[in-house]
Amino acid sequence: MAMGKKVVGEPIPRVEDQRLITGRSQYVDDIVRPRMVYAAILRSIYAHARLKAVNVEKARQAPGVIAVLTGEDVREKIGPVPVASRLPDLKIPKHPVLAVGKVNYVGEPIAVVVAENRYLARDAVDLIEVEYEPLDVVVDPEQALADGAPVIHEEFGTNVAFVWQLSGGDIERAFREADTVVAQRMVNQRLIPVAMEPRGVVAEYLPGEGQLTVWTSTQIPHLLRTQLAAMLGMAENRVRVIAPEVGGGFGSKLNVYAEEALVGYLALQLGRPVKWIETRRENFLSTIHGRGQIAEVEAAVKRDGTVLGLRYKIIQDVGAYHQLLTPAIPTLTGLMATGPYKIPNLHVQVIGVFTNKMATDAYRGAGRPEATYLLERMMDRIAGELGLDPVEVRMRNFPQPEEFPFPTASGLAYDSGNYQQALRRAVELVGYEKLRQEQQQLRQQGRYLGIGISTYVEICALGPSPALPAGGWESATVRVEPTGKVTVLTGASPHGQGQETSFAQIVVDELGVELADVRVIHGDTAIVQYGIGTFGSRATAVGGTAVYGALQKVKEKATRLAAHLLGEENVANVGFEDGRFFLKDNPERRVTFQEVALAAYLAKSLPSGMEPGLEATYFFEPSNFTFPFGAHIAVVEVDPETGDVQFRRYVAVDDCGRVINPLLVDGQVHGGIVQSLGQALLEEAVYDENGQLVTGELTEYAIPKATDVPWFETERTETPSPVNPLGVKGVGEAGTIAATPAIVNAVLDALAPFGVRHLDMPLKPEKIWRAIRGA
Repeated sequence: MAMGKKVVGEPIPRVEDQRLITGRSQYVDDIVRPRMVYAAILRSIYAHARLKAVNVEKARQAPGVIAVLTGEDVREKIGPVPVASRLPDLKIPKHPVLAVGKVNYVGEPIAVVVAENRYLARDAVDLIEVEYEPLDVVVDPEQALADGAPVIHEEFGTNVAFVWQLSGGDIERAFREADTVVAQRMVNQRLIPVAMEPRGVVAEYLPGEGQLTVWTSTQIPHLLRTQLAAMLGMAENRVRVIAPEVGGGFGSKLNVYAEEALVGYLALQLGRPVKWIETRRENFLSTIHGRGQIAEVEAAVKRDGTVLGLRYKIIQDVGAYHQLLTPAIPTLTGLMATGPYKIPNLHVQVIGVFTNKMATDAYRGAGRPEATYLLERMMDRIAGELGLDPVEVRMRNFPQPEEFPFPTASGLAYDSGNYQQALRRAVELVGYEKLRQEQQQLRQQGRYLGIGISTYVEICALGPSPALPAGGWESATVRVEPTGKVTVLTGASPHGQGQETSFAQIVVDELGVELADVRVIHGDTAIVQYGIGTFGSRATAVGGTAVYGALQKVKEKATRLAAHLLGEENVANVGFEDGRFFLKDNPERRVTFQEVALAAYLAKSLPSGMEPGLEATYFFEPSNFTFPFGAHIAVVEVDPETGDVQFRRYVAVDDCGRVINPLLVDGQVHGGIVQSLGQALLEEAVYDENGQLVTGELTEYAIPKATDVPWFETERTETPSPVNPLGVKGVGEAGTIAATPAIVNAVLDALAPFGVRHLDMPLKPEKIWRAIRGA
């Protein structure tokens, strides 16, 4: 790379990929410590039962077994699994790391075995004898609300975990003044995140140092450290959390799990390192699930398609317990309920309901895909009811670009946007008018083409701090070494998003160094200053801005030192370009960035009062969220004889503000669309009436394969955000948010001639075939 070349905005290949694709990375299961032992967990086979007895004597006598612990053994030793979210009148059941007296879902931990190897530990688990007293089970959240339903947490006398409401404008007036009301019941089915790497924990206690080190597959190492210290009763600065490579998180590792505290406790008690690695079956049963909403939506509409108001009643399937952010997720659905439209009147009611299932929590998009799905399905339902084109309805309801910052009925202020431009470009790319003509021609031949549109806006870059339970800022340290090499310590903890590359690009442009001279470090609480983590499309918009802020402080100090070295008293007369400081009135007098860095450490001649060294830390607190947006169009053909769905085209026009690296942006969008395809057509977590997870393995839970995925045609508009100096908005969840309704709308558009107005996801061939036959 030539000196002086700007790289922000360039498709730089990811610097982290070489170690990832050559198998040189280190994940939790690669961690091996001397004298390490292995843990295995006995989990409940009942969804709701009292524990009459847990007999572990045979397990304790098994070969190689070192320890066996039950809930009674640790109930006073380890604090409950924490809940960070707070809502008015929120009911929080005590959530022990090992069940005490009762189990409330299949997969709930009951006992843990530690043995010399993982096979002996697993064999000993089978020797634990549990006497259950089965109780009535409720898995359907609507049935859980009914009179006479089994109450899961008797102390509350109800299965209602919370009721959260949000209103804006005058919703009653909107419905009075409407020409028509369009209503639809819709389901966002439960999904299982299925990260390629399941969870895993290794813990080691060094009594001499009094330090517990926990290696775990997490998105939030610092927040986890704080919570683990509290759960284990340790000083926070005696706990070190390391997140090595994380093989996919998608929100499921934005959490604090019972096993993380349990394995840490075992290491403390046994004086030996302990490893626990989740099996795929455990991953399905005991790592959080996503979505799980049932919604009744009503739209008050004028004849021309103008939406006057929206009324939502949403039932959120909480599961048996809250995890870290369970109650907060559906509130994001409410906040984004008006989407990219100028809808002045809104009422949202969310009822959180306990069921005998694993908890729901953040899954890629976390409440926002649910909102976009509901709204974009409604826009198509409105267009269908009024005989209008779906593009026309959307265009009619967009705010104008000059109306930004745009206040919404849910109380948000969208930062910047030009929604018309994105949709117009998507329509142009896909050849919308010709496709509609082709659609009519094919229908005459008994072929069913569907065109599905989705326009979206998402709430990203989470902060600011008042809106988040544990702070919404992010931190960065930029350390210039004496040789001029640059080390970035970021409090964000990227796990596949590519920030080792994009943050380095920011450094290159600001300091004029080579990309290879920059190293980005993250994920170790003993090395990196406190940070919040990576989730909610915040790593670059908040964490990248922290890096930018630290760079400005470094440049400011370096400029003062350069002026001193050049004998210039007026710092304003010193310029900086392409890695060189120079006098503006005499550019031939100059000093390189590397020479300044060395001078800062040698400290032979520093300006009066200047500290040696060249390093700065910056904590960035955003003033607002950011709001990326875009338009996706799916084109499918449905076979009426089989219900099979074949993609013809997929066009995505996204606007994530200023683009640091278009290669990374495309990667995020591609991955998100594939996950949406899974929800739209294939995936669902199915529990039977006894609370058994029927789709408990990859043999029963269909995720998209390469052959299911169409070619993506991606393009961007670029509307910088005023919220941060980089102008970036975030893109980690855009594909997931936009694509689900685009695909479903396309299938239902194809089925329109059969009179099918709506089907709930996943749109499997059998469901489509039955709908056609029943039309």
